[in-house]
Amino acid sequence: MIDRADFLARFGGVFEHSPFIAERALDAGTVPLPLTAKGVHAALTDAFRKASRAEQLGVLTAHPDLAGRLAIAGELTEDSRREQAGAGLDRLSPAEHARFTELNAAYTEKFGFPFIIAVKGLTKDDILAAFEARIGNTAEEEFETAKNEVERIALLRLKAALPGD
Repeated sequence: MIDRADFLARFGGVFEHSPFIAERALDAGTVPLPLTAKGVHAALTDAFRKASRAEQLGVLTAHPDLAGRLAIAGELTEDSRREQAGAGLDRLSPAEHARFTELNAAYTEKFGFPFIIAVKGLTKDDILAAFEARIGNTAEEEFETAKNEVERIALLRLKAALPGD
């Protein structure tokens, strides 16, 4: 039996500021025991994919800009701070920071949500290249790409917290 309060405390933030994903996965009875990264991810991803488009957009907009104002102000979630720091986004030159700021603004204006990418294993140059390539996508292509990246970020967070492939 999974303790609801414990499960929500541990996994409610896996999808950035969107605890309803974990709640729905638990309520649907799709979370397998024992808890593994792969099993919890499958359950959470299923709940995310079944969410309405507006709810999915809410998950996307809950993500911070990369190297954006929340990072500068020290207001990222611990997971986001660690992920961005691991990619070197906390050590940008003024010119690099200006480029990220410019791309963040253009991307958000075009798509209505921040650029989302699973940064683990990527460098700031990799991220900039992806940013520049993806800004040319259509709105629907980018919505799908961003959802896939959110799911990938969730898996990486779960792998750090739980056993299992």
